[in-house]
Amino acid sequence: MKFILLLLFSLTMTAGLSAQDFALSQLENSPRHHEWVSVEFDGRSIHSFVVYPEVSEKAHSVIVIHENRGLTDWVRSFADQLAEAGYIAIAPDLLSGFSDEYRRTRDFPNQDAAREALYELDPDQIILDLDAVKVYIGNDAASTGTVIVGGFCWGGTQTFRYATKRSDFDAALMFYGSAPTDADEVRNITVPVHAFYGENDQRINSGIPAIEELMNRFDKTFEYEIYKGAGHGYMRTGDDPNGSEANIAARNASWERLMAILSGL
Repeated sequence: MKFILLLLFSLTMTAGLSAQDFALSQLENSPRHHEWVSVEFDGRSIHSFVVYPEVSEKAHSVIVIHENRGLTDWVRSFADQLAEAGYIAIAPDLLSGFSDEYRRTRDFPNQDAAREALYELDPDQIILDLDAVKVYIGNDAASTGTVIVGGFCWGGTQTFRYATKRSDFDAALMFYGSAPTDADEVRNITVPVHAFYGENDQRINSGIPAIEELMNRFDKTFEYEIYKGAGHGYMRTGDDPNGSEANIAARNASWERLMAILSGL
């Protein structure tokens, strides 16, 4: 009996460990070229993770904006998955240069501290940081110059906001973020916005009717899907082999849709 209990405990710990480390394992086993770069502008340095696809021609580029946890291993692993699919991916750490003590996400003592810091950022500075990252990756010798901006949770919100401020990119991929509510801002949008939502995420989904009405009013492209049974953050939790069936199914369906969108650009 004691042996069985120890075995069950060991299996539980192993499952927990694999769930915790799945993203890092993906990164460590990737054959693709990863590098850290510093995107420099106006005295600022944006610490960014770049992954290149193994292709013989130039590729489109995707900016991946992280969740409200900062630039985590999962966000980096998602960038690697995009590169595996044939795209250059850059994931900027928007906590770069937050303070002398905290120069990047990994410097914060925990995710709660990183989360609190993110909500202290100047929204206008975020736009400027994304501008610099867009110029950097769009001008990469391996890039076609086509740049897509996408993000998750907090990053989804920043993606939608970026679309209200800038027109010189090719598409916005918004995963379960908050939408703009100001009609004049929505009027400014020129790029197509493709949104992804989990069914069990009413905090976010309650805003869908309003943004759909605004986007339709101004004849903007707004295409979205709500994935059955999925919760907030399902792209991350659905990547976890120990995730729920609904989140895994939603993640896989979203990935197929994402690939179809990107291949059409």
